[in-house]
Amino acid sequence: MKKIYNLIWIAFSLMSCAKAQDASSKYANEITVETTQKHIRTLASVDFEGRGTGQKGGRLAADYIANEFKKYGLTAPVNGSYFQPLKLIHNSFKVKEFSINDRPFLNGKDIFVIGNNENKFFESNEIVFIGYGIDDPKYSDIQGLELTNKVVLLLNEGEPTDDKGNSWLTGKETQSDWSTSRNKKIKEILKKKPKMVLAVNSQLAKLLEEAGDRATEGRYNLAMDQPAPEKSPMIPVVNITDHAANYILNLARTNLAAVVGKINRSGQANSFTIPTNFKAEFGTNAAPLSDPNILGYLEGTDKKDEVIVIGGHYDHDGKDSKGNIFFGADDNASGTTAVLELARIFSNAKAAGMGPRRSILFITYAAEEKGLLGSKFYTENPIFPLANTVACINIDMIGRVDDKHLKGNHDYIHAIGSDKLSSELYQINKDENEKHTKLEIDYMYDNPKDPMRLYYRSDHYNFAKKGIPSIFYFSGLHPDYHTPADTFEKIDFPLMVKREKLVFFTVWEIANRDNRLVIDSNKE
Repeated sequence: MKKIYNLIWIAFSLMSCAKAQDASSKYANEITVETTQKHIRTLASVDFEGRGTGQKGGRLAADYIANEFKKYGLTAPVNGSYFQPLKLIHNSFKVKEFSINDRPFLNGKDIFVIGNNENKFFESNEIVFIGYGIDDPKYSDIQGLELTNKVVLLLNEGEPTDDKGNSWLTGKETQSDWSTSRNKKIKEILKKKPKMVLAVNSQLAKLLEEAGDRATEGRYNLAMDQPAPEKSPMIPVVNITDHAANYILNLARTNLAAVVGKINRSGQANSFTIPTNFKAEFGTNAAPLSDPNILGYLEGTDKKDEVIVIGGHYDHDGKDSKGNIFFGADDNASGTTAVLELARIFSNAKAAGMGPRRSILFITYAAEEKGLLGSKFYTENPIFPLANTVACINIDMIGRVDDKHLKGNHDYIHAIGSDKLSSELYQINKDENEKHTKLEIDYMYDNPKDPMRLYYRSDHYNFAKKGIPSIFYFSGLHPDYHTPADTFEKIDFPLMVKREKLVFFTVWEIANRDNRLVIDSNKE
């Protein structure tokens, strides 16, 4: 009798497993190219303006996601709201004025100011040119000069060399540490207590043009992490272009080529004072703003107190001052779309009586591009206890083919961090892929020596730091990364759908298995 009972139990178990597998395949097939295209077409549209933090497009994206969560019947878990507001501080360095003889120079174009002082006005009736800014027993640009409280101008590259290319300091082609040691000139000159340092950089104009608004954008902090104003601010260092330097030297009837040539030929300093009317006003600016994480909650059944987080950031680089839109179709309209698609089909499964045993919290994070701030805020202010959060599924860029795979197999996905904390998470993802999607899973970014260190650079890491098993789905970098060329039409939709299905199958298994994921590792 016992043997018969065991056979019946085994048969019933096999039937239950088969039924669950059939159900998972049924719902996975509800993810389609058409439903995926619908979301990315909207999120990466001109109207959404690149979904910038603190910008109109970001607010439109947040409202769109919340409305989709509501449409799917997800619970609004933040005191009846889908929004978890982040209190952010945008720290920037505002240059109100920088002029020489009433000629204005623009920060981010002609100059790049580095400082940490609160707003302050500077003026001087002279600028002291100090050549290469070197003070060495073998050669000195500043011997006998009083630089305290002066505005000084120096060449922040190279050192004096003779007509054979030999350094006047070393006597050889090999340059001294005044050239090879980064920022040595600036550090030594700052010890002389000048009012300000103007440092000529021949590459600055090109670097500022390439950086665009990013050069002067500043940084973002969570309000709770905002440091106090600096009590002992640094002496400002202003990097200036060749063009700006020549304007200053022209006031002394010379130019860069002439002063450099004279020093190099003679091996002697050529420092002098330039009478001028110099004015500047600049300082730090801390502007508060608030962008929300968007949360939708699907309650589980018999294991509803355990929660799986499925997330991806919805923000991108927005619209710059020239009107360029950084559409971010892959980064990360693709991940946001995957979150929405999984929310839709898990909701459909629940409505049909096949809902997950564990609860699922769908999150689209704000301000990831500003330093993983949305996920950090959630993990510091969780709506559901982190002790009950059994896994974090992070989806960030799954719509393209990276350079590594471009000429090879396109049917792949990078799965990052799956075994860092839990061998079971790694195995489940591997098994579900072998059963269903048969993608090549690339683990290259799990190597702790990988220079990109991507495991530490997306939203899952804030969960992993709290000891929550996490996996980061990623299709890799491409030439359009963080450029306006990351657009809708470049997404490989059939491939993206296959990747979305792998995420779904993995979550389905985690959500419905008997035991929560084991934590049995702590890999770097």
